[in-house]
Amino acid sequence: MKLIQNLSEMIDEEIADAYKYAKCYLEHKDFEPELARTFSMLANEELNHSNMLHTQVVRIIKQYRDQNGEPPAPMMAVYDFLHKRSIDKANEVKVMLA
Repeated sequence: MKLIQNLSEMIDEEIADAYKYAKCYLEHKDFEPELARTFSMLANEELNHSNMLHTQVVRIIKQYRDQNGEPPAPMMAVYDFLHKRSIDKANEVKVMLA
């Protein structure tokens, strides 16, 4: 399903931005704490955006199941792979910000 693919790409972009801000947070936390806080807030906002998009993916998959039964196995395999990759990267960002 093209919509799921597009949303997954958007989720990846949000997490990539969160990672970029988390790196900046780490670079500045010791000598520019106010700037570091800003980067931390930006990273968390990007993670929030990715969560909002993920909520929509879950809703769309559920809607598909309700109307058509189980989605095609290849589609779910790709989604599961992308989902796991996104979770791993998001967790990496959270560790950076902790």
